[in-house]
Amino acid sequence: MKRLLLLSFVLISFIANASQSSIEFPKVANNVAYSKVAALSFTAANEKVVYGDDEQQFALLWRTNKTADTELPLVILIHGGCWLSAYDIQHTYALSTGLAQAGFNVWSLEYRRSGKTGGGWPVTFEDIQAGIQASAQYNKGEFTLGNSVAIGHSAGGHLALLAGGVNSQLKGVIGLAAITDIEEYAKGSNSCQAVTKDFMQGMPQDKPVEYQSANPSKQPLHSNTVLLQGDQDNIVPPFKLEQLERKVLMLEGAGHFDWIHPGSSAFALLVEQLRSLAK
Repeated sequence: MKRLLLLSFVLISFIANASQSSIEFPKVANNVAYSKVAALSFTAANEKVVYGDDEQQFALLWRTNKTADTELPLVILIHGGCWLSAYDIQHTYALSTGLAQAGFNVWSLEYRRSGKTGGGWPVTFEDIQAGIQASAQYNKGEFTLGNSVAIGHSAGGHLALLAGGVNSQLKGVIGLAAITDIEEYAKGSNSCQAVTKDFMQGMPQDKPVEYQSANPSKQPLHSNTVLLQGDQDNIVPPFKLEQLERKVLMLEGAGHFDWIHPGSSAFALLVEQLRSLAK
């Protein structure tokens, strides 16, 4: 872990015109299908920052093309996808674009995941921690953890909640349809729940210590944590969120993928919460 944090960062400029026109994302009704998210246009990231030796250990930086507002926090974005190698950073390119157009700089993390990319617990979480620390070491300290908010969607929300618990310097954490109790989640039968055992290399009864360490419901949470959830989410249904004793906003009619579509009411709520954290 320490070795990763001491690595020099390799900056790779993307072929992208910083002054390119903004994308007008279509307005969508609640409970957005994943296919609509996958079909969205996006702008290229401005830079790629490598934070480790593995090809999956990098961050993409989207810089806002709006007048710089130093009060707005850096968004450290952690994508979801059931922790699986099959789902990478690309499905949140539109979300990163939308957040940049809303005035936020976005540090979007890629990391090793279950399967061929060599992740799983605790390797994946170690990558997340290294990637977060890298944001504060980038460009001679341009960004600080004290003015950064970790945002994670789904399995990425699970990782963001855990990261907030060990990074109290962060300004805050926002979980988007986050997996808040991985032990209960592993007992479910939908396609994402069924692969939890792959991420954890076993079921809760096989790995009780590991599951406790990986369970946001049994670990400290950042004091400034917000949970955004849709009441129509069948992939990550809300589970006893009130027991976390953190702010919970339930969006009526929203499903799982609303949070990563910049044309949704869920995205508008996300931006509103981010701006409130800047106050």
